[in-house]
Amino acid sequence: MRRTGLLGRVGGGERSGTSRADDFREFAAARTNQLFRSASLLTGGDTHLAEDLVQETLGRMYALWGRVSRIDNPAGYAQTVLVRTFLTHQRRRSATERPLGELPESAQFLGDDVDLRIALLDALGRLAAKDRAVVVLRYWEDRSVEETADAMRVSSAAVRTRSVRALAKLRVQLGDRFAELADR
Repeated sequence: MRRTGLLGRVGGGERSGTSRADDFREFAAARTNQLFRSASLLTGGDTHLAEDLVQETLGRMYALWGRVSRIDNPAGYAQTVLVRTFLTHQRRRSATERPLGELPESAQFLGDDVDLRIALLDALGRLAAKDRAVVVLRYWEDRSVEETADAMRVSSAAVRTRSVRALAKLRVQLGDRFAELADR
């Protein structure tokens, strides 16, 4: 018997005896941590916003989960949905508001991995949203220029240009001491 309700089975490509919801839960459990890490990098370390982006990404993935059998790489597609969700959020006027208890100081390098991570997240957070997305997709997710261009809906030339400019900005922000810390 074929059920077609919200949590019912959908024909084609699914394992016998599992529902759409069960298949999605399995996918979400396997991908949530990776999505969260990427979202944290995209948001410059804002874990609350990262959680919101992952939640929205998983919600969008669930809405199209019945058609996921037509997607060659659901995990890659989820990353693409995450980046597009992030970029959409950054276009909102309220996305630039950041409540702070005190003014942040520039990154202090003390030589610990924790300090290096904080400095990197701070530097990523200062990049424009699209520059940050390019850096995360190209160098954290290890995607090709073409895959990054497709995820961001821009040309390959735009990705290459943004990569060069974003890396130059990161070098300026992190200064000479970054090389010392990265070599340790």
